[in-house]
Order: sequence, then C-alpha cells, then structure tokens
Amino acid sequence: MKQNEKKLYMIGNAHLDPVWLWPWQEGFQETKATFRSALDRMKEYDDFIFTSSSAQNYEWVEENDPAMFREIQGRVAEGRWVIVGGWWVQPDCNIPGGESFVRQGLYGQRYFKEKFGVTAKVGYNVDSFGHFGMMPQILKKSGMDYYVMMRPMPNEKGLPGRLFKWEADDGSSVLAFRILFEYCSWGKDLENHIRRCESELKAPFDQLMSFYGVGNHGGGPTRENIDSIKRLQKEDDGLELVFSSPNDFFEDMEKLNLPFPVVHDDLQHHASGCYAAHSGVKQWNRRAENLMVTAEKLSSIAAWTTGQPYPKNFDRAWKNILFNQFHDILAGTSIESAYDDARNEYGESLAIAARGLNYAVQSLSWNINIEEEENMKPVVVFNPHAWESRVHVEVEVGSFKDEHVLVDDEGRPVAFQKVQPAATSNGRFRLSFIAQLPALGYRVYKFTTNPSAPRAAAAPIKANDYSMENDRFRIEFDPATGYIVSLRDKRSGVEVFRGAAARPVVIEDKTDTWSHNVFHFNNTIGAFGAARVQLVEHGPVKSVIRITSRYGSSHLVQDFTMYRELDQIDVKATIDWREQFKMLKLVFPVNLIFTRQTYEQPYSFIEREHNGEEEPGQSWIDYSGIARENNKLYGVSLMNDSKYSYSIHNKEMAITMLRSPIYAHHDPLVPSETGHYSFIDQGIQTVHYSILPHEGNWETAGTVKRAAELNQRPVTVIETYHQGDLPQKDSFLSVDKDNVLVSVVKKSEDNDDLIVRAYETTRTGTRAVISLPKWNRTIEADFGPCEIKTFRIPKDAGQPVTETNLIEW
Repeated sequence: MKQNEKKLYMIGNAHLDPVWLWPWQEGFQETKATFRSALDRMKEYDDFIFTSSSAQNYEWVEENDPAMFREIQGRVAEGRWVIVGGWWVQPDCNIPGGESFVRQGLYGQRYFKEKFGVTAKVGYNVDSFGHFGMMPQILKKSGMDYYVMMRPMPNEKGLPGRLFKWEADDGSSVLAFRILFEYCSWGKDLENHIRRCESELKAPFDQLMSFYGVGNHGGGPTRENIDSIKRLQKEDDGLELVFSSPNDFFEDMEKLNLPFPVVHDDLQHHASGCYAAHSGVKQWNRRAENLMVTAEKLSSIAAWTTGQPYPKNFDRAWKNILFNQFHDILAGTSIESAYDDARNEYGESLAIAARGLNYAVQSLSWNINIEEEENMKPVVVFNPHAWESRVHVEVEVGSFKDEHVLVDDEGRPVAFQKVQPAATSNGRFRLSFIAQLPALGYRVYKFTTNPSAPRAAAAPIKANDYSMENDRFRIEFDPATGYIVSLRDKRSGVEVFRGAAARPVVIEDKTDTWSHNVFHFNNTIGAFGAARVQLVEHGPVKSVIRITSRYGSSHLVQDFTMYRELDQIDVKATIDWREQFKMLKLVFPVNLIFTRQTYEQPYSFIEREHNGEEEPGQSWIDYSGIARENNKLYGVSLMNDSKYSYSIHNKEMAITMLRSPIYAHHDPLVPSETGHYSFIDQGIQTVHYSILPHEGNWETAGTVKRAAELNQRPVTVIETYHQGDLPQKDSFLSVDKDNVLVSVVKKSEDNDDLIVRAYETTRTGTRAVISLPKWNRTIEADFGPCEIKTFRIPKDAGQPVTETNLIEW
C-alpha cells in the first residue's frame, strides 16, 4: 500500500434472517443454499474470504448436511471462512435480559470452539435495532474485543466516527465499527457501492470496512460482486481494495495507534415501535428467561443437597429462547405465522424449565422433617432470590375448614384470607398470605386445625369502593373515570401524583411495524373511561379495587391491590384490545421537581432525559426528585412482568402496554384500502405491574429487588408429614451487600461444579461477601461499578473457589 493511499477491507458476507418475512423452515433451507454458494465461490476465487456469524446456522448445517459441514470446517481451518459474532443468533439488543446475552455467548462460543477449534473475536450484530450500553462488558467477558453494528444509522444517532471505543459503566471497552451505508449489496457490479464507501475515508481513519454480498434472505457474494472488486483492484486510483475479514481489519487498526474517540452510551434509536410490538412474544420471552433462571438455581441446590439429578436438557430450553430472541422475532416484526413457531418453542422451554423446577423443589421438600398432625396442610414456600424476601403468596388447596389457622415453622400465627380459586367447584380453596422467606431457601408454613395453634389477630385495612388505606399509603379513585386521583404517602406527607394516574391513554399510531423514523408517540385521541369501580376483595392480607373501563370496542380491567403489610401497590391489568393503528399507554404524572429518570437495562441501568422519546427498558423504570411538600428526596418506581417500552415527558411517565400495527408492514409500502390485513395484539392479554413510591432514590428503595420478586415469584409445594434430614427453614446462599445481586446459580457446563454469577446494581464500587453456609463456602470479591462477576465453586470441597469468565473458561 502506498503512503497516504486509502484502503477498503472488502467484507464478503450474507446477512441471514432465519425468520422475518418467511418462517424458520425457509431460513433453514436458505442457510444451506447460502453456505453452499460461499463454498463454491472459494473454489472459484483463491483469495475470496467469507465472514459469517450465528452458531444456530452452523448447527442446522451440521445436523442436516454433515458433508458440507466438514467442508466448512476445512475452510475455517484454512482461514478463508471467518467466524464472527460468537452468539447463538444476532438478537434484538434491547429486549432480552442480561443473562440471555451471557447465554448467547456461552452457547455460541462453546459451539464454535468445539466444532471449529476457534472462538469469535468480533461481536457482530449488523441488523439489530439498537444496542444497550452494558454490552461491551458482556462482549469482553465472552472473549470478544471488537464489535460491528450498523443501526442506529447516522441520521438516528450521531457518533464521533465510524470507528470508536465503546465503553460500559464498569470501564470495559471494545473497538466498535458502524457499517458504511448497508451490510449487504445487490448481486451486481459493486463500483457504485465502493465509491460511496470511499467517500467516508478521511485521515487518519482512511482505512475502513466495506460490506458486500446479497443478504437478508441470504445469498452471499456473487461472481459479479467479486469480479467487479478484482477489476477495481487493477485501477491505480489511490484506493486499495483487499478481500478481508473483520478480524484482520481490527487487528490492523490496533497496530496503527489511532486516536479512537470514546463513546460511553447506549446506541439508540432505530425502530422505536419494536419495543412494544407483539406483546405475546415479549411476554413469552420474559416468562421463559425467568423460569429458566429459577429452575437452574433450585435444581443446583437440589443436586448438591439431595442428589436430585440436574436436568440435561436445560441447554435445549436456552437455545430455544436464544433463537427466538433473533431481532426480527423478539422485536415483533416478522410475519404472523412466525409467532406460532415462536410460541411453540418458548412453550417447550417453559415446559422443560417447569419440569426441572418441579423435580428440584419436590426433592427438597420431600426431605424436610415435618411432624405428623391430623388435618394439617404443610406448604413449603421457596425463595429463588439470594436475599430475604417479604412477598405475597397465593396457594390452592383442597378440603379446607373454617377452623384452619396458618402458622409458620416456629408456630407463630400468620394472617391469611380466602380469595377466588382457579377452580369454581369440588372444594378447592385459594389462600393468600405474606411470607417472610430466607435468602435462596425455603420455609414451611402450616394450615392447621390444632386448637392450641394461635390465630393471627389482623384487621383488614380501611377500604371502600373508591379508596384504600394502610399504615403507609392512602389511594383514591375517581368513580367516574377509574383513574387514581390521589396516592398519598402518609409517613412522608407526599402526594405522589400531580394528576390523574394509571390513566389508560389511546394514541393514534399509523406507523409501520417498526415505526421507522418515529421517536415520539403523542397524538392522544382518547382514553378508557370507567364503567365500574368496585371493592372486590377485602381481608386481613389485602384489599382489591377493580376498575372496569372501555374504549371503543376494547375493554380494560385493572385490579389494584393494597396490602396490610407491604408498601407497594400491585396491579393486574387484563386488556381485551380490538383497535387498529392505535397504541395504549398507562400514564402516571409525578409530583416531583429536580428529577432524574432511570431505566433498567440488561444487567445495568441508564439515566435519560425526559424528552418524550419512546425508550427501551427492562422490568422497571424510576422517576426520582425532590418532593414539593417536604423538600426531600422522593421517587416512584414502576415495575412490570412483560413490558419493554416507556416514555417520560413533562413529568409524566408512561408504560406502553401495546400497539396494533399490521404484521410485518414496512414503510414506504402503503396498505391497500381493499386489502385484508392481520393486526398485532388483537384480543386478550394480562399484565402485572407494581407501583412503588419511595423515600430517597431507587438505589436505596430496593427497586431492583422488588422488580426481581415480581418476575421470579415464590414457588410453593403442598406437602404432607414425613421424616427428613432438612429443617423446616433453610437458606443456601446469601450476599451481605444490598447492591450486589446473585442472578445465577447453575451447574457448570463442564462438570458438577456450581457457577455463581453476581453483579453490582447501583454503579457503586463494593466489596461483597457471598456465603454458601451449607457447604462452608465463602466468596469475597470487589465489584466495580455495574461489574458482572462469575465464580466457579468446585464440588470437591478441597478445591478453591475461582473467578471465571462468562464462557466458564
């Protein structure tokens, strides 16, 4: 290369959407066709190099065409077939939970190492619709020092250059590249594409990558693509073109000691409508992620405690989840039939998780020593979290008598109440109570008719059809609208909301499935109005006011629950949605000044301005500031079990509950007036959310833990009396710092060791102690701000605990 000559690294690739405007079966076939084409081009052109990602594609070929798979193995060994993106697929990079991103690398990198003897060095999500800010840490700890993306594009987010250091809150960074113009090309001559890429070359960054090859539905580089590059290579016009790979490009850039700018931010926004499109797939994803993590924790405990075999098919369940996190599936932008397949695969994962979880908890509960007593119904309640939890529990039993009372493992009385059972006949009863549970452990509660057992003296809270009041809060509803008109913190003297709250607002939304080039949804055209406001449950544990409302042909039922002993308000929202080209938000105007707005991200959080833009978030958002009444720090957190789309504008925070565009409608195509279309999110869905007003900020209010408790709920087993070696209350793992959470306890991928993963939640450096008292193990570790740490605990008690990476190497 001559001095001052510009250079383009030509990256031959084929972006393969395994699902989008076609089902996965078609993506399966196209994968084979694309890989065959790439192999054929290698035979025809000795210098051609092909770049490809996504372990799932390789597994399909391995299982369906072993001969071609062996040919690919040979080309990888030769260095001309380059594996990038060490993840199972190219997922949506906003919606999956933090642990899902870890598992993308765990299963992807291990697959590539086992089958090809290599691991990916370059993270690769060229078509994902945005990228959360903690990703650099996960990439680095999964063996990837570099990252390639394309969206958001320059018109959606300004960056200081095409090549930059992308840094996470813990200080981890990767060298990242934003693709020039597009990740694929037509199958024709590439001169026009190359010339426009050349226009981006500016000293000192006068060497960049140019991606080519037919993509989306696969295809890869064509003969005409390659011939045109070879023709241009012969022209001495100050531009060097080389067949190359992202691996070589990044290695070369590192050697040049260039002044890479640093970006410390998430990379948004592209396709803001995706955060809410298709409630079903997003709810299946959240349920499957959380049930798998719960099942792994308790299966690990059971394996080491009772010898219950750890399930061998948890990897299959995870791979189903990871595949359906592909960016066009989880974002809600695929054809309607694709969601039948996604539902079925998530269903398989949920069934595997539920089966493994049941074996684990029943193995543990069966080994608890429970005394014999006539008419006693023992209930073992398991806590899947590594902290003491005070949580609401509901359990269904049979043959319940009026003289039954509830006591804990030490015989102390516990208040309970009967609520409506799932079965309306044959003597089934549903019982509600508040459980105080040890960290990652269990406790036995007993419904007994023993006349010597004490009965809890607990009076119901104050409640009528329009208001409820416990020792901490008073909430009032407008009987005409059903909206919250007052939520007062009696202890602090703070009125939480400054106007009607939990207000179901309907917004016109005629955008396509992605909502291309749309960042605000604010054209309000109506709201649900109350048809009925009624107190439907009232007892010593909780009271429930039901708000039934309607808009057009749609109905909404919200059950607001206030507890005697808990300081959060839980809401069950059942929506029967019949609207088209509309969006539903629940709006909460907050009565605070000098505010900051925080959104949960995968294994992290981010603060954003309240500019009304639609933003991705995980299970919670928080709005904190100064209360006008007392000039003290105050806030309110909103938590939920299945939503990912939020907005905050003019001190109003909102959860986007759903939107109803046409399936896979992509601008600029305009729907025909005579066409017949299927609209997303028609019908019934149920969402649980919680309102957590709090003194101080979210970091001290326990928002992260409360949201986790909402999403990973206690597990109950109806037991009987029997002898056993286990006590009636036990804890297997705990952490001594509130801001360090253990998110994962699982069996090692290699042996019977335990893998424990924990992360810091508040951007505060902390020294924490993780204790496993049953096995006399203690882990002391320093956590940086938002740092994720993974530990290996050998089954052999004589071996030390070690820290490992996310791939468990």
